Amino acid sequence: MMLTWRKKLNKQTNIILHYSIACTLASLFVLSCLVLSGRSYTLSVALPGSVMENAQSPELRTYLAGQIARACGVFCVDEVVIFDELREDVKSVEGEFRGIGKKGQGCVQLARILQYLECPQYLRKSFFPKHRDLQFAGLLNPLDSPHHMRIDEEVEFREGVVLNHPSKPGKGSLVNCGMRKEVQIDKLLKAGLRVTVQLNNSQNKEGKLYKGVVVAPHIPRTEGGLYWGYSVRLASCLSAVFSECPYKDGYDLTIGTSERGKNADHVTLPPFKHMLVVFGGLQGLEVSVDADENLNITDPSVLFDLYLNTCPGQGSRTIRTEEAILISLSGLRQKIAAVFPDQSKG
Repeated sequence: MMLTWRKKLNKQTNIILHYSIACTLASLFVLSCLVLSGRSYTLSVALPGSVMENAQSPELRTYLAGQIARACGVFCVDEVVIFDELREDVKSVEGEFRGIGKKGQGCVQLARILQYLECPQYLRKSFFPKHRDLQFAGLLNPLDSPHHMRIDEEVEFREGVVLNHPSKPGKGSLVNCGMRKEVQIDKLLKAGLRVTVQLNNSQNKEGKLYKGVVVAPHIPRTEGGLYWGYSVRLASCLSAVFSECPYKDGYDLTIGTSERGKNADHVTLPPFKHMLVVFGGLQGLEVSVDADENLNITDPSVLFDLYLNTCPGQGSRTIRTEEAILISLSGLRQKIAAVFPDQSKG
């Protein structure tokens, strides 16, 4: 049945209205992720890549990685460390990553899928060529994090990729930030780099370009109070999770999770700057400790400031790692908020 011109116009108007509402709701979501002040602390999570080997098919492995990514995004994890719990590494205190063996392929696949999901959709073609690890990426649920912007969202910060376009003398590089116009930044940078851009408050709507400055990736978190995704790091063994910490003074609060740990309900967290929560595979952290030749211990609890059971009285013999992440981070959320009452939402 043919639509009359009036019905066609009404249909187009409804589409525009719905799109405008969607953009407004997306902007409100970003604003809701702001806290009263910037967030100074970081939250890191470490888990073995062997969890991928528990899935029976490529599709299930992909979906499992997506569950882990969603859990980390929902609870505002800043760093995900994937370690090889089965590799027999040489003794070293230098923190040098010597690569992974055949058994560590799950580590690389998990890392690649986590990075893919964390990357804003408009940047993925620039950083992720076709790869068999991403063959079933269409099954993945999006993170929809605050830095995954819609094209017309008016926000202060955006992620972008430096374009291989010539710049005028004295002008900075051009960056694709997923907007209708490219952004000219204040520096000349190598093409292909991923950058965090702070857009100028006042923009010339009639101009050909937007203007902005490059800032450190942590600025949206520390100054704007926004959750800005997670970084992904590979570690060749459990001890490398600690020795290769990217923070100058290391993790000042480390938590191991185990059914043999102390009841987390009875624990109060001390003040911290960088917290690390470590999860084991199906057989627990004991396997990771036994396989790590850098460690001359048998009891995993001595590695951590706190060794917690985050699900006492569990009704299953085992808790899968992806389940443990959700359970543990959910239980720790209010405890973290108690340490930083002025930096927590709600």
